[in-house]
Amino acid sequence: MKKILLLTFTIIASHVYAQEPAFDTGEWFKFKMSYSGWMKAGNATLKVNESQFNGKQVYHVVGKGWTTGMIKWVFKVEDRYESYFDKKELIPYKFVRKIDEGGHTKNLVINFDQEKNKAHVNDLKHNTKKVFNTEPNIQDMVSTFYYLRNKLDTKVMKKGDEVKIDMFFDEENYGFKLKFLGEETIETEFGDIEALKFRPYVMAGRVFKEEESLTLWVSKDKNKVPLRIQADLAVGSLRADLEAFKGLKYPFKILVNN
Repeated sequence: MKKILLLTFTIIASHVYAQEPAFDTGEWFKFKMSYSGWMKAGNATLKVNESQFNGKQVYHVVGKGWTTGMIKWVFKVEDRYESYFDKKELIPYKFVRKIDEGGHTKNLVINFDQEKNKAHVNDLKHNTKKVFNTEPNIQDMVSTFYYLRNKLDTKVMKKGDEVKIDMFFDEENYGFKLKFLGEETIETEFGDIEALKFRPYVMAGRVFKEEESLTLWVSKDKNKVPLRIQADLAVGSLRADLEAFKGLKYPFKILVNN
């Protein structure tokens, strides 16, 4: 469950610059999670706010994830993620991760020094502070979603293209890779939508069956809305579907209304 919540917040990418921003203040998404195709597992939301950080204009994005129904009684999840990133450069200055996943808790505040390529990690749970070296223009888990979504240019993408980006998560640098699989029209709660299909690469093992266990669909329009994530797990499968939205910057193209 926690893996799919994490990936819902982070997975969408490309390797070229879009001409116009794909999002703006006030955008809001809600996703529903289902296990093995029938059991509701939880929800996740993302909200774009506007704020200031050290005198700079920033987007303040808040992401939340939680389990519901029967799953909640077996494995309760209450996660909160926040990112403060520059409105023009889309690079993060601050990241917050406060989670409770089946009793496993974390409470981290990370401040990024983008000029010196440093991440200052304040672990509020254990009352410790550490400093780590980072790659230039490092992204956090949430800002990655918006930074790369904003760079997506479908006109030049080809099937088989791969993208890599540097992220910093908890206390380590993380290299993320994603492969473009082509285009597909999928059925959603809103109707049939033209989508771009991706294959995020993950670590095979206890949670995922293999490296290619995930598939992501993103709307083929200027919004680049994440529509669906399908995950084949070591036991069963987990799927996240866009359930509700508001505040999109551009019209949401639907081929057939339900």
